[in-house]
Parts: sequence; structure tokens; C-alpha cells
Amino acid sequence: MTNSHAENAQDGRHETGAQQGKSGAQGEPGGAPDESGAHEEATRRLAKAVLAAEQALIEFEIAVETFRVEVENFSRLHHQRLGPMYARLDELDAQIAEAVAARTGDPEDIRKAREARASVLPMPGVEELFHGWMGSDGLFDEAQAMLTEQPVQPPQKVRPSEEARKVYRDLVRKAHPDLARDDAERARRDAFIARVNTAYARGDEAALWELAREWESGPAPAEVRPSESEELYARLEWLAARKELLAVTAAELEESAIGAMIKMAPDDPDALLNEIAEKLLAEVAEREAYLAQLVG
Repeated sequence: MTNSHAENAQDGRHETGAQQGKSGAQGEPGGAPDESGAHEEATRRLAKAVLAAEQALIEFEIAVETFRVEVENFSRLHHQRLGPMYARLDELDAQIAEAVAARTGDPEDIRKAREARASVLPMPGVEELFHGWMGSDGLFDEAQAMLTEQPVQPPQKVRPSEEARKVYRDLVRKAHPDLARDDAERARRDAFIARVNTAYARGDEAALWELAREWESGPAPAEVRPSESEELYARLEWLAARKELLAVTAAELEESAIGAMIKMAPDDPDALLNEIAEKLLAEVAEREAYLAQLVG
């Protein structure tokens, strides 16, 4: 009985080993995926991650550039609309300080009056600074009319329309330099996007449409070819670094004085300008009344 059981067990081991050998032989040619297949799958996944990161970066860059244009346009409108008022307040402060010094004769008051007057002396390029509202001889007629609440032609607004924004975003998504795979293609895209940004900053919808037609008729973007894993990892690292730089730029825009003002009224920045203008006009009126008392 014992020998019989031992022989049967041994025969079972032999049979199992043979079956395993057969199974192993079947698995070698077409069974579980080999290392090469696993590597290819990992590379495909990495390529997808790179593509997703590229698209995310482009969307982020579009958002940052759009906000930058908003800040630039609002800053220009702010200077056009409110610059003369700030200048008038500075002039009134100087006149008030001079009137006080004339009354008291105090050396400290005289010093303050001189400093106040020096701060409103004409500076080179002041006409350009205030975009045609103020020159070396003082406020222009249009600015004076605005300060006295007389009818005056409002400053020209350059704010991209919704259609211009749509065309701009579509162009950037298609022609962004980060989608290039060689230096020549990157240079071509860099030059093209620079023209796109210029047209968008001007709010020139017609120019944007013309650029869209030009891009469609130009050389087709190079087809994205499979890259080696090392290149894909390097690409991801570059994209991450680029996003960090954009994040710094976005933070600087948001933390700037104009950026903070836009965030206060993102849907209607003109209303915010009107509110500030009303406050400045009230301050001008108060200073003029005080100056009248001093020299009256």
C-alpha cells in the first residue's frame, strides 16, 4: 500500500511537471505580454500625458494672455479717464500748500509748498503718458470739460469683442509654439503667434480672421510622432517649468493695482471707473472750496 501510494504520487508529480512544461512552452510565443509590449504601453500612456499637459498649458497661457490684455486696456482707459483728475488734485494740493505758506510764513510750510509744486512740474513725455489729455501747458480742453462735467468725447475703448476672443483662442490652440517638434517649426509659430497677440491686443477682429485664413492655408503642422520615454519625460518637465513661470506672471497681474481693480468688477469695469471718477470729482470740489477759503 505504501509503495503503491508513493508510486502514484511520483507519477502525479511527473504528470504535473509535464503539464507545466507544456503550458510554459505555449506561453513563450504568445502568452503574457513581454517586456517590450509593456514598455510600448507605458510609452503610449506617457505620450497621452504629455499631450494632455500641452493642451492644459496652452489653455492656461490663453487665460493669462487674455487677462494681460484686459489689464493693459483697463490701465490705458484708467489713465485716459482719471489721469486728468489726479493731475488736477496734485495742482490743487500745490496751490493749497502755497496759500498756507503765504499765510503763515513758516519755513516748514514753505518747504512743503516747494515740494508740492515740484511734484506737478511738467515732465518729458507727459502728453504721451496721459494719452492726449494733458500736455506741458496743462490740461487740454477735453480734459477740462470732463472735470467740469461738460459733454466730452469719451476715450476710445479697445476691448476685444467676444468673437475676437473666440478666434484668438482657436488660433492659439492650433498654432501655439509649444506644439512644434523642431526649431524651424517653433520659429514659424513664434512669429505667427506674435502677430496674433498684436491683433488681439488691438481688438482687430478682421485681422484675426485674416490670420486664421493664413494659418489654414499655410504649411500643415507636423504630425506628432511617437517619442522615446526619455524625451517624453523631459517634455513633461519643461511643461511643468513653463506653467510655473506663467503662474508667476498671472500672480503679478492679479496682484497689480489695475489687476486688483478688474477683479473687483470683472463683468463691468467701466462702472468701477465711473465710481472712482465720481469720488475724484468730489475730492476736486472739496479742494477747490478749501483753496477758495484760503485765498478769499
